[in-house]
Amino acid sequence: MKILITGATGFVGRYVVEEALRQGHSVIALARNKAKAKSFSWFEKVSFLEFDIEKDEACIQLMGNPDAVIHLAWSGLPNYRSLHHLEINLPSSMRFIRSIISGGIKNLLVTGTCFEFGMQNGALSPNMPTLPDNSYGIAKDTLRKWIEKLHDEYEFTHQWIRIFYVYGEGQSDKSILSKLKQALDKSETVFNMSGGEQIRDYSPIETVASKIIGYIQNSEHSATRHCCNGNPISIRNLVENYLKENGKNIELNLGYYPYPDYEPLAFWGIE
Repeated sequence: MKILITGATGFVGRYVVEEALRQGHSVIALARNKAKAKSFSWFEKVSFLEFDIEKDEACIQLMGNPDAVIHLAWSGLPNYRSLHHLEINLPSSMRFIRSIISGGIKNLLVTGTCFEFGMQNGALSPNMPTLPDNSYGIAKDTLRKWIEKLHDEYEFTHQWIRIFYVYGEGQSDKSILSKLKQALDKSETVFNMSGGEQIRDYSPIETVASKIIGYIQNSEHSATRHCCNGNPISIRNLVENYLKENGKNIELNLGYYPYPDYEPLAFWGIE
């Protein structure tokens, strides 16, 4: 299968490209920074397309007529409250998706977010009502509903994949494990964090990439799915497990930071 992957140089995108190649697919990697793309080992194995979703006009024929599209591109993270998600990302994605669907794409996968559920606590299933309350969640939820309405005009199969929490090499330096690693690398003796009681759903990035490729390969019907672990874990246990697995020690200064007010205290996914 020939797969076009947008956001190819992002944290999730770089692993999805690698997994698609590993499974024998032909990849068209789309991103706006060619120099960054060249830093990845897969660069010479893909057809690279320098393209900015927010500015450039899409033409599926000029993009190599792929069999399927995985749309991951989304800028402005991790500032979840920024209006950039509604004013820039949402209309840009709408314009891009309409263009490729009208151009003949029949197999589309777009990633969503657990933030579509807003402040709902507990186990979250794919068919639960969404109640987003930050700009990022609202923009993603609106895009999902718009794609569903796009079926009124075009015949295609789409999969909406809500990603929960992800960890791995190359993730944002603002993530909890990245900050922990930075503190350890600097030989700091104390790690400042929240109380650590938040319950979350974490998956390794390699697992997320494998699932995404699996979904695009088995797309006979449109569906909304959760890409999650399903095994809730507290932030404190996540940090303690990382230290144990890596043979490291550092004092945890629990309660130094307040709990974030843009997400509930305890939630996890059900596939």
